Amino acid sequence: MGTILNIIAAVHEVGSWIIRVGMLLLITRRHRPQSALVWLLVVFFSPWLGLALYAFLGSNRLPQKRVDQHKRFLKRIDALRGRFNGNPAIIQPQLEPAFASAGRLAQRLGHMTVLGGNHAEIICHNDDFLDRIIADIECATHHVHALYYIYGDDAAGRRFADALIRAERRGVACRLLVDAVGSWRMLKRMAPELARAGVEVFEALPVGFFRRGMARWDLRNHRKLVVIDGQIAFSGSHNMIEPSYGTRSLEWHDLSVRLTGPVVSQLQAVFVSDWYFETDDLLEDPAFFPENPVRGGIAAQVIPSGPNYPTENYQRLVVSALHGAQKHVTITTPYFVPDESLLSALETAALRGVEVNLIVPRVADQLVVGAAAQAFYEELLNWGINLYLYQPALVHAKTMAIDDAVAFVGTSNFDIRSFSLNFEINMAFYSAAFAGELRKRHEGYIENSTRLELDAWEARPASHRIFQNLAKLFSPLL
Repeated sequence: MGTILNIIAAVHEVGSWIIRVGMLLLITRRHRPQSALVWLLVVFFSPWLGLALYAFLGSNRLPQKRVDQHKRFLKRIDALRGRFNGNPAIIQPQLEPAFASAGRLAQRLGHMTVLGGNHAEIICHNDDFLDRIIADIECATHHVHALYYIYGDDAAGRRFADALIRAERRGVACRLLVDAVGSWRMLKRMAPELARAGVEVFEALPVGFFRRGMARWDLRNHRKLVVIDGQIAFSGSHNMIEPSYGTRSLEWHDLSVRLTGPVVSQLQAVFVSDWYFETDDLLEDPAFFPENPVRGGIAAQVIPSGPNYPTENYQRLVVSALHGAQKHVTITTPYFVPDESLLSALETAALRGVEVNLIVPRVADQLVVGAAAQAFYEELLNWGINLYLYQPALVHAKTMAIDDAVAFVGTSNFDIRSFSLNFEINMAFYSAAFAGELRKRHEGYIENSTRLELDAWEARPASHRIFQNLAKLFSPLL
């Protein structure tokens, strides 16, 4: 027995060192130094566990099939731009000089140009958001397309489902795409009923041991989007769920926009691409992309992001916009786990005298992610950044306003996961009026927040500081 145990121990030790050396070569080739160091730390302390974790979570590379699908679809997006070439008010809107370069950067990153002539309405309250969507669905004549990360099996989800069923009975084609993890309860309980009523329901990024079309189970479709008749769209941070998200003690406060105008075609293109990736059904009927004339004076641009893009699109745009800020910046996000370049951009803006405000929840719904975010607070406060802890609920809005000139609204948190792993959809609004309206919403958040002072934060218990720093160590993997 002793000999057998010795042999097992020897095999284990030799295997451990083979894993350490092999992973050293693999990880340093595939990852940037920050995330590579964390992975190597895990592997060197526990080689077998590290190997297993890396097999499931180590790579965000997509299968070649999805890469090829994405390339084919980008060519079709390019064809959409030609439809607006005859209208200079749409295709060549006037932008603030400081942010014209941001628009060009976003186009190169996300392959969608700045389009003028849009109207955008900010919606915050969950009931108002759902009421507006359902009212527009009741008027639909051709199609309703919806994409959600979380679709709840609750009263809000039921109201939306009933509206889709009524639309189907009128002859309106309804398609619903929901994330397989975020909406798993709905897929089990509500999706069959919708399918029987004629609504096409598919799960995005299905999970399982044999996962078709995905590299790892935690790459999720985090997008939130509704497009009605190709002429009205809703997007932002609202999921299709009650604001309590099934909890008893916490409520989510969100912010989304209702859009009309040429930019709706870009949002439709994002839905059509995701539908194509999951179903192999390419929605090519021209009726899905009707003429969208000028509806207002807002220049807007859609920035899709995800592992199917070679660059972290939204992260690059946020950092670039921060470097262009001159007066003030306000960010709202439920999860703030920045990488080095975002931290550097925030520090540089503060050092240049820009007023930087960061609004985050006082209470986080995810313990480790919340602790990792808190580990950055002392650094931010030392730079003179104003840090506001939102009190009434969990602020779930994902926004940024800069200099009353440009605003960002979308689904992406200001964290490494959203920037590099999840499929997200964000929008840039190059409009003083829209940025000013968003700034008013930010002021409302600040009025309901407590400003965190450096002295008070430094006096927190040592046990909290240790846990936060440990969580921060693993922030590249969160």
